[in-house]
Amino acid sequence: MNSKEQILNNIRQHNLEQYDMPVIELDAIQFPDKINQFIEVSKAVGGNAVLLKEGEDINQLIAELYPDAKTIASNVPDINSTMDPDSVNNPRELNGVNLGIVEGAFGVAENGTVWIPQHVKERALYFIADSLVILLDKESLVDTMHEAYKRQQFNDYGFGVFISGPSKTADIEQALVKGAHGAKEVTVILK
Repeated sequence: MNSKEQILNNIRQHNLEQYDMPVIELDAIQFPDKINQFIEVSKAVGGNAVLLKEGEDINQLIAELYPDAKTIASNVPDINSTMDPDSVNNPRELNGVNLGIVEGAFGVAENGTVWIPQHVKERALYFIADSLVILLDKESLVDTMHEAYKRQQFNDYGFGVFISGPSKTADIEQALVKGAHGAKEVTVILK
């Protein structure tokens, strides 16, 4: 028996009384209009969120929002793109992508965050694209992060990320830099 096992056995022997985990009931905030709250908070954190109107073409909306995007990477069905991010052999090949278009699983109204489980071969797309469009079902919004953590799931890739607005960082002199660790612009399209 090694020292680690010996220590753990000693702890088990002296841990006489077991206690059940307490039931925690949160009286968390509930927003009367999650969609509006999500849109407002997304803008407050430097991002953009738009509600797709009835009958509006999503590809046309993306083209209007990002008219200068030349290299558009997406594997989302029925979305216009110039490259399939799953076709690259190395994540470095995604360098230079102007616009990445991905799907989110659900959004959080309190902070404008979207949970994105990995749906592309190379997750670098989420961070290397100059701009990111996240497609999200408007019915999948939850009020708080407490609800979000209960809903998050991982698929076969075993990776997921919460994204809220563009990447940004600031130093002690309060110089704000966007795009330091990821996309310079993030737009969530609620469909």
